[in-house]
Amino acid sequence: MSKHITKEWDWSKNRDNRWLVPCTDSAYLVERWKGKDYKSLLDLGCGLGRHSIYMASQGFDVTAVDLSEYGINNLKEWAKKEKLDIKSCVSNMLSLPFEDNSFDCMIAYNVIYHTDTNGFIATLNEIKRVLKPEGELYITLISKNTYSYIYSKEEKRIDENTYMRDEDDTEKDVPHFYVNHKDIQKFFAGWEFELKPVEIAEYKDDTDFSSKHWVMLVRNKKE
Repeated sequence: MSKHITKEWDWSKNRDNRWLVPCTDSAYLVERWKGKDYKSLLDLGCGLGRHSIYMASQGFDVTAVDLSEYGINNLKEWAKKEKLDIKSCVSNMLSLPFEDNSFDCMIAYNVIYHTDTNGFIATLNEIKRVLKPEGELYITLISKNTYSYIYSKEEKRIDENTYMRDEDDTEKDVPHFYVNHKDIQKFFAGWEFELKPVEIAEYKDDTDFSSKHWVMLVRNKKE
């Protein structure tokens, strides 16, 4: 089995403005986490910075990391324009530059599946380390029911759960780690599910090919 493979998106080739708009669950997370008096938030794999900007505008103390220097620079310029104080740095999710129990809550939107199986396990361990006990993680994972897994070519296979993708310029040669419900139960055995995993389909153009993602909210159980 391969070990700890990951690669950043090439955001310089992005032409899709949806990556500048926070996900629809963001407003819910703001109300939920304010109600829990959470303050410190890590935007893991922040991309161009859409969730960092939104959560900081709502009063959270936001730290953002991404493997892409282009993405981090975009966030810095955006935050400057919005007059928002957001801490940010280029960092690999496999080894986060933070002390244990640093954050109340965390967003990892379409992020930690950009690695292989071993890398996913290592990243999830890092998340658990830097998230406070009883802290919450909002996360999306790519499903084994998505077309890119079902129709993957064998020569693109990295391990039993992971394939290399090359159909999109921004994600060229970026690994994708896929899960089903059984996998989720196994990998998140040390977490509490605050909202049960929901599989959401997004259809590609006018075709029958759907990209399916799991959406979850989990809590870091006390040891």
